[in-house]
Amino acid sequence: MTLQMKVFISFLYFFSFCFTLFSEKAFAQDSNQSLQVNIGCLYPLTGPAGLYGRDSVVAIKMAQDFIKQSQRFSNLDVRVKIGDTRSKSLRAVQLTRSFIEKDQIDFLCGVVSSRIALAVNEATRKRDVFFIGTDHASPVIVSEALQPYYFRMSNGTRQSMLAGAKYIKTNYSKGKRLKIAFIGPDYDYGYSAWGDLRAFLKEQKVEFEISGEFWPKLFEPNYAIYIQKLIDLKPDIVINGHWGHDLVTFIKQAKNSVLFKQSVFMNFDAGGNFEVLSELGKDMPLGLVLSARHHVNWPPTKENKNFVETFFSRTGRYPSYAAQGAYSGIMAITEAVKQAGTVRDKEKLRHVFENLKLKLPEDPDGFKSFMDPHSHQILQVQAIGKTVANDRFVPAKASLSDWRIYYPPSKWPLLKESK
Repeated sequence: MTLQMKVFISFLYFFSFCFTLFSEKAFAQDSNQSLQVNIGCLYPLTGPAGLYGRDSVVAIKMAQDFIKQSQRFSNLDVRVKIGDTRSKSLRAVQLTRSFIEKDQIDFLCGVVSSRIALAVNEATRKRDVFFIGTDHASPVIVSEALQPYYFRMSNGTRQSMLAGAKYIKTNYSKGKRLKIAFIGPDYDYGYSAWGDLRAFLKEQKVEFEISGEFWPKLFEPNYAIYIQKLIDLKPDIVINGHWGHDLVTFIKQAKNSVLFKQSVFMNFDAGGNFEVLSELGKDMPLGLVLSARHHVNWPPTKENKNFVETFFSRTGRYPSYAAQGAYSGIMAITEAVKQAGTVRDKEKLRHVFENLKLKLPEDPDGFKSFMDPHSHQILQVQAIGKTVANDRFVPAKASLSDWRIYYPPSKWPLLKESK
């Protein structure tokens, strides 16, 4: 070996040593040092779904304030940048690239629509960036589209539909062959919800027949033709798969018909979201069977009451489900970094996320949300109730009561079709 080669190799060893030393000093978990965590969040701040983004921004700041005040996270500096997706896939992907390439974020979080989430997921897959989903619910992203650095911190439709199937079996089947009709949005979220519910009803040995299926486009302004078809079919149960503005529009238009008197109306995933109750006010019919990913009046725990009241004190309104989802996403990232002691070691962080347990506002006493390591789907308790008159949470004039509580299985439920 020549002298020049020996000098060059010695230089490489020295450079490697210096770089390692610098990295350890920069990212070591030390109570006297601050570990900076950079997060880029994607939410719709404008348009029909803008409320979800605005509520998420408030909840993110609540999470940051909690982190700053917590002794456990005293060495973490959590910084969040938020981008307005405007509910458009292309814009969300562009923001994703900007967050990664320009802002050099460590984690991406958020996204309300499953359609947009799938596009963002593909963009992060190519760059090996953590994507912590907080609102979208399609099971596709935690099954066939799953990538190593994606994790979801909110209930998926599969959990909602499993609870819904159990609810129908317990409260409505009882040896009767049920006539069930479905109406939902014409994209993956709606297809997955309906497919999962049918599969779980069969697993629960519920006797049923399908009266009809209807697939209006997203943000449909007029449901009159669909409402009349549902009335004509006279099903025992109408399963609705809409959310947000679409669900509000549907209920307002159906309220003046005989639909809710003729059939039991159910929405197991997003029907009981507070923004729906709030927007409908006195127009919310009583006796509808609904659920949500977060309720302002369940569970009746100190943590949930504090979350709801703190949100109200900051905004003068009660939180939509998206607020708790955004809060959960930031807290999950913070807890994972705390346990891993780094934002650079992706495999270590991935292992922590896969085994994460976290106490969240929507968790009842004695239960912690926990991650399924195989699907990267958080598993949580599902509460289903009926609408009753209640003006405690203005401007809503109804809330959910007569609760039925369904704890999650120990692992993400696989269906025969998806194996």
